[in-house]
Amino acid sequence: MDEIFYYDRYARETRTEKVYGDKALRWTYGTIAGKISLNALVKRAAFSHWYGWRMDRSSTREKIAPFIQEYELDSSEFVRDVDEFANFNEFFYRELKPDARPIDSNPNSVVFPADGRHLCVPDLSRCDGLFVKGEMFDLATLLDDHSLTNRYASGSLLLSRLCPVDYHRFHFPAAGVPGPTKLINGPLYSVNPIALCQNIQILATNKRCITELRTEKFGNVLLLEIGATCVGSICQTYADLQPVEKGVEKGYFRFGGSSTITIFEPGRIRFDRDLIENSQHHQELYARVGDRMGALCE
Repeated sequence: MDEIFYYDRYARETRTEKVYGDKALRWTYGTIAGKISLNALVKRAAFSHWYGWRMDRSSTREKIAPFIQEYELDSSEFVRDVDEFANFNEFFYRELKPDARPIDSNPNSVVFPADGRHLCVPDLSRCDGLFVKGEMFDLATLLDDHSLTNRYASGSLLLSRLCPVDYHRFHFPAAGVPGPTKLINGPLYSVNPIALCQNIQILATNKRCITELRTEKFGNVLLLEIGATCVGSICQTYADLQPVEKGVEKGYFRFGGSSTITIFEPGRIRFDRDLIENSQHHQELYARVGDRMGALCE
């Protein structure tokens, strides 16, 4: 694919994504030499740990200001001043002021768990593909649990893709009681559409974490965080078995693009119209954490 397009909910227009590391990504997934490098090195955890280590060096502070300018980030949203970050990684998983991401107050709504580009599947048993028609990952492989696969086979799914330019903390989409997190190890391929259009199964096989959130209105909701190339760690900051409010932080990713997946039981949620319509055209919708993604089925 030549360019990546998404629909911006706030500007109400289709935009072209500015891809961080675009040349390296296209070389890795679009050339023979790149694919050899991908399978020999890039997909392996050691490479991402090494890159994360690099982003922890104090010398990377000099990358922060140009990055903010290039990708037009609003530093007034940051909890810390720009010159307070010790390295690029600290900047990458920065916290935002609470009023920068207000949480939708409707008691029957569910909110986006992360800033990013989102696709929804109202009924997994009738999905005709995500980025490309006819291409969908295997739910059984993703969940690695036979009983969960059966329970959510006709459920509703939201895929949230975080780019390196995005706020990289993820939050609870609804109030409830979260269980412990289960880690499933796997490779660390890129989750950029350039890679996913070649192999959508990346989402089901990459390193991932699964948490079950018990809610009163929406049943048991599955929350997954998907690792990717140059994501050094998936860090959980919540306390399991302790009640949480809608929109509360769950954790954060260290350096790199990554994704979250939210899965609801059948008949629990009705996604918002703009999210459904863009997803039907295999086009992502850009929206921020705390904004409404849907509501309780009536």
